[in-house]
Amino acid sequence: MNSPFLGEFLGTMIIVLLGDGVVAGVLLKRSKAEGSGWIVITAGWAFAVMAGVFVSIACGSNDAHLNPVVTVGFAVRDASFGKLAPYLAAQLLGAIVGATLVWIHYFPHWKETPDPAAKLACFCTAPAIRSVAANLFSEICATFVLVFVIGAIFSKKVSAMGPAAGLGPYLVGSLVWGVGLSLGGTTGYAINPARDLGPRIAHAILPIAGKGSSDWGYAPIPVIGPLLGGALAGLFLRLLAVS
Repeated sequence: MNSPFLGEFLGTMIIVLLGDGVVAGVLLKRSKAEGSGWIVITAGWAFAVMAGVFVSIACGSNDAHLNPVVTVGFAVRDASFGKLAPYLAAQLLGAIVGATLVWIHYFPHWKETPDPAAKLACFCTAPAIRSVAANLFSEICATFVLVFVIGAIFSKKVSAMGPAAGLGPYLVGSLVWGVGLSLGGTTGYAINPARDLGPRIAHAILPIAGKGSSDWGYAPIPVIGPLLGGALAGLFLRLLAVS
């Protein structure tokens, strides 16, 4: 029953459930984690990615991309695009389901939270300062780092150094933590179009108590920026023969 599609779907679902879940825990009223801050959010997202990678591999996706930009970046690096459509579909669906589970899990807390922006932040990203050029660059830059370093982590040269079996998911989780801490303060580091668009769709269609706008005016930035950053990283990996 395991398959790459199922692995990408379930892995992405776990990432969003735990990632958006930590944001909800920090931002929603009367949560025991309320107000615990940025360090908790970035750590939670790092652990979410680690958990998602393990689930994805166990359920059939040896790639465990869980992110359209990783799929795009490696497709550009390898000049092979056959996985794009099925992986991207699985990742988007998984993100929608994961966000829906967050809504159910924190169900009583939405009504207790008066701020619609805080509720939206539990699903998708928003910039600290709205500036199309700056926000786009932030997402391109952060995603370039993500994909380029992932390519380095799993390169033949690094593998030849003999890291322990199964260390990859921990390293990727650490990388996501580092990207969040260093580059995430500007836009909330979407760095994953499925992670942002899927939950934004869920926010738009779910009957969340007291919700406001889903901020569709900003929505293209965390999709276009990461895709550009991922493709650029894939091109650099190809030019530098990192594989």
